Order: sequence, then structure tokens, then C-alpha cells
Amino acid sequence: MRKHLLLPLIMLLGEDWAEAQQKTANYDESKIVPYTLPSLLTTESGGVVKSAVDWTQTRRPEVLALFEQHVFGKTPSQWGKVNFEVTQTLPKALNGKATRKHIRITLAEVPQWPGMEVMLYIPNGLNQPAPCFVGPSFGGNHAVSTETDVPLSTRWMRPSKDKHIVDNRATEASRGNESSRWPLELILDQGFALATYYYGDIEPDHAEGWKDGLRAALRPDGAQTIWQDGDWGAIGAWAWGLSRIADYLQTDTAINAQQLAVIGHSRLGKTSLWAGAQDSRFGVVISNNSGEGGAALMRRNIGETTAIITKAFPHWFTPTYSRYANNEAACPIDKHMLIALAAPRPIYIASAVEDTWADPKGEFLSGLNAQPVYDLFGLKGYNVTEQPPIDAPIGDFIAYHLRTGKHDVTRYDWEQYLKFAQRHFKK
Repeated sequence: MRKHLLLPLIMLLGEDWAEAQQKTANYDESKIVPYTLPSLLTTESGGVVKSAVDWTQTRRPEVLALFEQHVFGKTPSQWGKVNFEVTQTLPKALNGKATRKHIRITLAEVPQWPGMEVMLYIPNGLNQPAPCFVGPSFGGNHAVSTETDVPLSTRWMRPSKDKHIVDNRATEASRGNESSRWPLELILDQGFALATYYYGDIEPDHAEGWKDGLRAALRPDGAQTIWQDGDWGAIGAWAWGLSRIADYLQTDTAINAQQLAVIGHSRLGKTSLWAGAQDSRFGVVISNNSGEGGAALMRRNIGETTAIITKAFPHWFTPTYSRYANNEAACPIDKHMLIALAAPRPIYIASAVEDTWADPKGEFLSGLNAQPVYDLFGLKGYNVTEQPPIDAPIGDFIAYHLRTGKHDVTRYDWEQYLKFAQRHFKK
């Protein structure tokens, strides 16, 4: 069967199958089997973590390695020289409010990978370098912005009639279809820059997408490889892209590279959490509705489960993760440990009340159970033990809100993230 005929079948087994599971999944708290979370403050040798130094030098590397081995896979350490080419600069974008730059990032020693196209908006009129949000988009740069001169992505995209994706490619009608998730003027008015890229530039989001993406390009056997336990999945590759944007931002004098906030929604919220765990240059970490595989506790088995996600989207994770389908108790990690990897940096977790698939309570509980690590640094977290009311943000270095509405990123979310980043970057 030809490749172009196989792709619709792959999509059916992934996104469509997962959507069908939402109708029959468990959403009843009383049906959750009692569980015990893995200890954050016990080392693999049985020692007790008593200080920030113990965490930083001993336990944190162990926890990071556990996520590499069991969830996301290990990011390669070598990829050669990274090239940055500013392909376009528009000093009066958005009616003069911002300077818009387009930057192509490529690898000098990996020419078979076509690179990633980064779009950077910088607020005009600042007398100092701007702090910057960094996040991947689902629809491409042209979907983030409503400006009609933003280049249209030519990369593979997930099928969508609503988003005007035809034959897996964006069309002119796709422009701006993600702009509500990226309120550019609000971000710029608060003095923040925004750097974003289309996650499909790194790897197309389907089970065979790695063959046309970065992961195959970095392997000596290319697209012939068989992925082994501990090898990185697509989330690891998408997170790698966020760190390459951070590389570029270190070179741009208009950006305060000491004040970068990484942000992502849904599967890209999982990506932002993993990027933040690996790369401490992201001084603020934000997870929006990241659910199973992200901020939600896997042991709760409510809404989307490990069994569902690893069957629908096996390419997101290292193969090991599928072993814990219906066997979460055997996994040596849970997602409170992913939240703790951000410490002592501030982290924000957000849920939506109608997004039961992502288990809002499980997302809240991950932040609550990461608190012992922040305690080691003398930093406050939620300051409460019960999930807060709707639209009532809580927390200090670990923050959380449960928003009205569905699985999405809204202006309300961004208002909270901007306040959070402003407060911590001022500190």
C-alpha cells in the first residue's frame, strides 16, 4: 500500500481512536483504585533527601534519568553546529506595535533535516531587552498571527476541515485559525516578546512521522531504525526544538535571555514540561491542559489513561512507557516528579473544568505533591491542599487555576501567565 494511503489509516488509529475512548472512559472519582505515589525525597540507594543540595546533586539527576528511561526517552547529546538565519525583519508589525522576525534554524552537519521556521514578535518602544515566552504551535506561524504576510507553512499537517487543512497542507484559509490561543497584542502590551514555531517542523505528528523528521535525520541508520526502550519520542524532539529557540534568543540583543518562559498546550503542554525539566534556561515553566503524560497523575486512571495514550500516540513517548498501560503502579515515576524537576523555578499548571479527559484534579494533585521539593528551597507552592474554585488562581512558585470552559488556551489563561511571569521575573 502506498504511503499516502497509509497515513489516513494511521490517523484513524490515533486521533480518531482516542476521541472515541472519551465516551467510555472513567470519570468517576469513586472508581479510582487507591494508589501510592513514588517518593520524591528517597534516593535510589534508600537515602533521604534533606536539603536543596541533596536534591540538586543527587535526587534530581536520578528523577530526570527515570523520565528518560520510562517516559520521554533520552535526548541525544550531539547534533553539531546550529545555524541561525534571520530571513526577514519587519520593524513595524501589528500596526507598529512590534518588530517581527523570522529565523530559520538548521543543523550544519544534518542537511537532510530541512530545519525549523521561528517567528519572533518583539514589543517596540522598550528601553531594555524584553522577556520572552517560547512555545510551539499546532497550526504554524501563519495560524498564530493574523498578519497576512506571514509565510504559509508548507509542512505536513494533521487533517482538519475546520482549520482548512487540505491534503495535509495549510491553505490561505488557514491563516489566523490559532490566533485566539496566542493573543499577541495582550502579550506585547505587557512588555513580553513571543517566539514560536510549528511543531511539525521538527517531526510530523503521526506514528510514522519520525521517518520524515529530526529523529530519523539524527540517526546513522535514518528511517530504517527500530526504536528501543529509552530512545526519545516525538515529545522529546519537539522539546529539543524549544531549546534551539533558546539558543537563538541568547544571540538576540532585543531579548532578555535570562527571562524566558516556556509554554505549551495539550500534547505541547507535555512538551513544555519536558523542555523545562531538561533546560534550566527556561526560568518559568507553564503547562496548559497537558493531562496524561503531562501534569496529570497517571496512577489515578481517570479520563485519558496510560493505556489509551500509548496505543493512540505511541510515537510521543519512548517505547518503555507502554509497559505501564493498565499497570501504572509498576512505573517508578509519576507526574508530580515531572513538576518537581522545575524546582526551584516557578511553574504554573492550568486546567479547564470541562476538560475531564485531561483530569483537572490529577493536574492539581501533581503540583500539590511536588511541594516537598520546593520546601527544600524555602519556596511556597499552592498554600492550599484542596483544588480551588473555578476561575480562582492560587499559588506562588507552584501556581494553578481551574478555568471555566473546555480544552483550549484562552485569553483568561494568558492573563494569569503574564501576571505570573511578571511577578517572578521582577523577583
